[in-house]
Amino acid sequence: MEPAILLPFLLVLSRVLGFFAFLPLPGGKEAPAVPRLVLALGFTLALFPHWPALAAEPSLGWLVATLLSELALGITVGLMVACLAEALLMTMQIVGLEAGYGYASTIDPTTQADASILLVIAQLVAGLLFFAFGLDRETLRGFARSLESHPAGSFAVTEPLAALMARLTAEIFSSGIRLALPVVALLMLVDLALALVGRLNAHLQLVLLAFPVKMLATLAALAALAVLVPRMYASAARHTLSAIAHLLGG
Repeated sequence: MEPAILLPFLLVLSRVLGFFAFLPLPGGKEAPAVPRLVLALGFTLALFPHWPALAAEPSLGWLVATLLSELALGITVGLMVACLAEALLMTMQIVGLEAGYGYASTIDPTTQADASILLVIAQLVAGLLFFAFGLDRETLRGFARSLESHPAGSFAVTEPLAALMARLTAEIFSSGIRLALPVVALLMLVDLALALVGRLNAHLQLVLLAFPVKMLATLAALAALAVLVPRMYASAARHTLSAIAHLLGG
């Protein structure tokens, strides 16, 4: 392959690979690397009309610095998208800890590690919502615009970008806690009710009853809140796409 084609290909691939390193594919962060690599190559080839044109053959130092800059840009966009999934994961982490689902763990088929059931479900739901809302297409458009607004090697971490990332990170906690609070409140009421019944009759063995009741109450509450998850995800996705468009010059 000629350097006039190989070098732009490597620059765009570095930008795209940084993004796909954090892409919430179904199966979690430890999903097989082959689908990520195939998708990254497909994205790179789809952006062929927007590949940068290099005037002359660059030096090795410029090439290394530019590749690192492109990789940093892709990682930044990937972290912005990953914030969407992390909010849902935080919700399930809070709910699972309060409901006792930490004892109901299973083997994650993608990592072969012991993982909470609710966390595995949250990873799958987050990955499916990412593609269901068409965020992959919007991100591809953003990368196409970024190749014009941010030429190769021009990306740099600035103070406004750091503030933007801080706001997106704060939304992980706000969204996750808001979604988990109704379930946590319900579980507190269940604990209070069981404590009052145990106070009235000390001979009742409510310890064995507490875990099943709390788990069933959690499932019922999550089923009722399931309709809110796409709405909250869509609202967070709009903020994320706006931030990505601001970063990539769209």
